[in-house]
Amino acid sequence: ERVPEAQRSDFIESLNEIFASGVVTVLGDFIKLLGIIGVLLWMNARLALVTFTVVPVMLALSVFFRLRLRDAYRRLRLRLAHINAFLNESISGMSLVQLFRRQKRNYDEFEKLNRSHRDADLGSVLHDSLFSAAVEWVGTLSVALIIWYGGGQILVGAITFGVLVAFIEYTQKFFVPIRELSTKYTVMQSAMASTERLKKLFDEPEEPGALSRPGRRLALESPPGPRGGLEFQNVWFRYVEGEDVLRGISFRVAPTEKIGLVGLTGSGKSTVIKLLVRLYEPTSGRILLDGADISTLEPVELRRRIGVVLQDSVLFRGTIASNLTLGDPRVSDESIRRACRAVQIDSFIRSLPDGYDHPVQPRGSNLSLGQKQLLAFARAIAFDPEILILDEATSSVDPVTEAHIQDAMEMVTRDRTSLIVAHRLSTLAGVDRILVLHNGALREQGTHEELMARGGLYERLCRYQMRRSDSRTGTV
Repeated sequence: ERVPEAQRSDFIESLNEIFASGVVTVLGDFIKLLGIIGVLLWMNARLALVTFTVVPVMLALSVFFRLRLRDAYRRLRLRLAHINAFLNESISGMSLVQLFRRQKRNYDEFEKLNRSHRDADLGSVLHDSLFSAAVEWVGTLSVALIIWYGGGQILVGAITFGVLVAFIEYTQKFFVPIRELSTKYTVMQSAMASTERLKKLFDEPEEPGALSRPGRRLALESPPGPRGGLEFQNVWFRYVEGEDVLRGISFRVAPTEKIGLVGLTGSGKSTVIKLLVRLYEPTSGRILLDGADISTLEPVELRRRIGVVLQDSVLFRGTIASNLTLGDPRVSDESIRRACRAVQIDSFIRSLPDGYDHPVQPRGSNLSLGQKQLLAFARAIAFDPEILILDEATSSVDPVTEAHIQDAMEMVTRDRTSLIVAHRLSTLAGVDRILVLHNGALREQGTHEELMARGGLYERLCRYQMRRSDSRTGTV
């Protein structure tokens, strides 16, 4: 999961405490302790050894409280993470909370999380206080031992009264850095609990790069003729062990061919796209691009050749132009204007006060859903990819906008390989071939006419959508 910004700041502050309030001061206190130990041994070795008899007790207490303090601060950090996540969800979904009248329930849930955080905080304070009190008790015990043993030594004339007083003073100074260390110890335990959570983030596996295969080159050579040919060879994939999402998918897409992917929800359509752009690696099988295994390519090189328009378009804070180029200097102003004219959003952009420099709020909150989808479509086209993937790209636009996109699709997919994922089968008008997925397997493939004549799953999907359309329009 992504870490909220406030929580990241808290983690970083904890790391700062380790170095600013922890390591440096601990080193100074440790040097001071060594100096006092040397002086005590020089003054009277036997009396010094009596003083040091409490050190094993101190070590035992440290080990005892270390485990409990670490657990307490782990619980505290976890409760704080729950509060941050809940606040993020509630604030981002405020309109939904209001529409469904969940204000009271959300407030009660927040109170419950807040009480849980308070209890965890009280637990850490309790252990901190007990540890500090134990250190004070051990210091008092050490002074009592010195008075008991040193008093006997004075009576037999082994030491003078001044030596005893000096020992008591040095012993008290001995426990001053120990008390400070105990304070830093709790800070260190709190910081270590935070670094454990950071370590989990750092331990997340990196995105796979080019995986060497025997007999394969890591660079993709340009084949003669059209580019953009794809082939899935017996591809299996699972998100969770024992639950296959794709089962032996095999198909070939010729360069510049337009392919439609259809199927019920959960049939594996979007998974095929994620595997193609290497957001995931196949469990088994291979995916070839122009005859080369995509696992031998660096993801950045692979994705440079593929343009993707997803169902949920994401725009970033900045301007319309910066969202279309994404900072890539190879995408010229003329390219983005040509792409916007292709999807028929250029006139809308030029009508804005700043045109292509019009500011975009985070996640495009100042634009409509259809406008964001059109901009995402233009962004993919502006990069002039060899392969264009549309994953339910028209599902969130109105019929008029969809018609504009359909006209644009005819032009932009003319000379490039295209994979169009759709639930609405009208989106697939003009594709060369349709692949029908069901339960992770490729059940049917062919043209619209061939699949309708076959009377299989695709024909049933078409008939169902036609009945739904007729029932909405009142056609008999």
